[in-house]
Amino acid sequence: MKTKLFLLLAIVLCYGCKKDTKNEGSNLEELSLKVNKTSFSEVEIAVLLSDSTLNIRALELLKNEAGCYFLTSKGFAGQVKTPDLNNVFLDEITYPINIDADKTDLNFRALAVTNTAKFGISVGSPAYLYKINDSSASLVYQEDHEKAFYDAMAFWNDMEGIAIGDPTDSCMSIIITRDGGETWTKIDCENLPPSKEGEAAFAASDTNIKISGDKTWVATGGKASRVLFSGDKGLTWEVFDTPIVQGIETAGMYSIDFYDDKMGYAIGGDYTKPDAMNTNKIKTQDGGKTWHVAAKNKIPGYRSCVQYVPNSDGKSLVAVGFKGIDYSNDGGEHWTHLTNEGFYTIRFVNDSVAYAAGNKRLAKLTFR
Repeated sequence: MKTKLFLLLAIVLCYGCKKDTKNEGSNLEELSLKVNKTSFSEVEIAVLLSDSTLNIRALELLKNEAGCYFLTSKGFAGQVKTPDLNNVFLDEITYPINIDADKTDLNFRALAVTNTAKFGISVGSPAYLYKINDSSASLVYQEDHEKAFYDAMAFWNDMEGIAIGDPTDSCMSIIITRDGGETWTKIDCENLPPSKEGEAAFAASDTNIKISGDKTWVATGGKASRVLFSGDKGLTWEVFDTPIVQGIETAGMYSIDFYDDKMGYAIGGDYTKPDAMNTNKIKTQDGGKTWHVAAKNKIPGYRSCVQYVPNSDGKSLVAVGFKGIDYSNDGGEHWTHLTNEGFYTIRFVNDSVAYAAGNKRLAKLTFR
């Protein structure tokens, strides 16, 4: 009888322990959500530069100091140096810097910044790629093919970089430097996955390329929207299909970002139908090999740029486009619309402050 009583008591106590542990975990989860620094409900917009002639899609953070560098559709450059991110009035803005006075029709939509220089490549033909220092710019690559149209740039390190563009032959255009940007070489189509009919890329936010260590992801769009992947800094390539909306020239991925080597997110849609939101957001958990539709038939619609919020464990993302700014705190499954104020591209300085650029303005965003 005593044995049975002790067994019954042990079962009750064990059940009680399990129940308490479960409740304790739930409470900890609730507490974690409450103190999550990246749980935003609003965004404060401080316009740093406003000009009716401005159109900025190429924006990158400075490497050696707080601030950002940007290139415009009119062939100019500018930079913001920020001694104190908490005080917008201390920003020192230098603009405009004329990249090449001999060429008046330069339209920059791609930019890369290293510890030693900045690089910008123009859209259209001829394609002009400049290495930009503090007081001068030199033309380091030119492509005269009638179909030349470069969309994005990035660097693995100070010596090795990549730029991608629309096909001029049977593959995406990819040029690479291994000497700090002094010379660039175009990869032969024999060494790249063949492109599909109507496959290209969008020069909307300079976020078609994402680099993490030696790994590189390139987002294409149009009639076919896929992910090109290289695990060895552009030496070899493979390609993965995606379920994002595609099939017409104006649809597909416009932006891709990775939080780490496995967790990634891409956004886009059709800019001619900006409110359509059926399959314009996709995510991956295996480094881009497989992609799944996220937030199907949920906001936001078309957006030109998506970025993970730093220090958010991959849970928080912000998307921007000409129809506003949106925020997700659950890995991109659900989104909150923060404002109708439109931007083309965004870069986070830390987990609450970012620079954003778009039509007629450059701004600093503070998320709260």
